[in-house]
Amino acid sequence: MTQAYLGLGSNIGDKAAMLDAAVAGLGARPGIRITARSRNYRTPPWGDTDQDWFLNGALAVETDLDPHGLLDACLAVETDLGRVRERRWGPRVIDIDVLSYAGATVEDERLILPHRFVRQRAFVLVPLAEIAPDLAIGGETVTAALAKLDAGGIEPV
Repeated sequence: MTQAYLGLGSNIGDKAAMLDAAVAGLGARPGIRITARSRNYRTPPWGDTDQDWFLNGALAVETDLDPHGLLDACLAVETDLGRVRERRWGPRVIDIDVLSYAGATVEDERLILPHRFVRQRAFVLVPLAEIAPDLAIGGETVTAALAKLDAGGIEPV
């Protein structure tokens, strides 16, 4: 089994219920075992800021899926929960990102690992730091990357 980390987010409808449903859906997928879950965090929108606040969280998983198989499982859960991609960084009922996969580097048309923005987004790093503060991503720990960012407006719920 390989250790991987996922980011979760929702800003449409019952956000907490959607994160719970995503966790349940991922846990029910063959080849994925959830080993840790952060608390949920209320976070301001990022990128496209003209939208409702988000609820974000992070998961640690053990998987026997390869990185693309894990991505496919995440996308399938998103689809099952009604995700429709309308605009980049826009509102979404659920978003599940593969943040890190056992330190692997992947860069192709479907997947970039580690996630290309993970070290630039406090809304990802705050929940990730709760479950994996010493995880090294791109040559620095989650804690060190988070220390460089403004985490204002991010609150546990």
